[in-house]
Amino acid sequence: MNLHALRVFYTVAKLGSFSGAAEALFISQPAVSKALKELEYQLNIQLIERASKGKKLTLSEGGQALFEHARSIFAIEKAAIEDIKSRTGLKRGTLVIGTSTTIASYWLPPYLANFCAQYPHIKVEVQVANTAQIELALLECTIDLALVEGTPIEPHIISKHWQNDLMSIVIPSNFKPAKNLNAWLNKQFWLLREPGSGTLEMSVKLLAQHGVIAERSMQLGSNEAIARAVAQGMGVALLPNVVTEDLVQLGKLTRLSQKNNEQLSRPLYQLHYKDRPSSHAAQAFEKSLFSE
Repeated sequence: MNLHALRVFYTVAKLGSFSGAAEALFISQPAVSKALKELEYQLNIQLIERASKGKKLTLSEGGQALFEHARSIFAIEKAAIEDIKSRTGLKRGTLVIGTSTTIASYWLPPYLANFCAQYPHIKVEVQVANTAQIELALLECTIDLALVEGTPIEPHIISKHWQNDLMSIVIPSNFKPAKNLNAWLNKQFWLLREPGSGTLEMSVKLLAQHGVIAERSMQLGSNEAIARAVAQGMGVALLPNVVTEDLVQLGKLTRLSQKNNEQLSRPLYQLHYKDRPSSHAAQAFEKSLFSE
């Protein structure tokens, strides 16, 4: 198989555009079309459905299967390059970590500080997004590893339990819950994260386990925004304790106690793309995450 043609196909499929692939690969659009035709001829299969003008490009069943293989092949290629570059005893290189806002703000900093002190010549980048976006970045090999709240949906991503994050239902300090707490909570206005957020996934799951359904709700893009909105009296929320600690100490939020003092928590996971061998820098950082 011609790897150049495979790379052209992969880029077209990833970007969903012939012109975009041509620009990304620094070749002409006719060269893109020619490479795809040669690959289809070589494999004796149609890879891309030729969409009419204005419609989105789609892959055939065979094209989708080849795209998955190509993604793995180029992930291994990138890992090989990174491995060779890292053979200097972690004296140079780049580590890109994908993580959610809460982990980036509260859990990650001490690990970053220790890693950067130990490996000062490794350039570390942190990309912050929700769990769904982080999964996509792993598959596209734009990040090396990830730390998220939600469990991965994509079967090519491997998850490892990292630690637990305590959570509580928080209400404005001037709210007075009824004795039948669950019935009272079901009537409240809930502030929730956006679809794709690990916090939203876990919040809905934990609330359902306790017989609470957030029928009346609003979505906000960060836990910090939700915490401050609750403090302003807009509604109630289920949030990580690390996010609400300052507002609780200031008396602006109240945490509701669970029956029998049961503690709510959500698992935090470390993720990596199974078809991409980890670089030396990624292996070193992953080791530091589980060394305590």
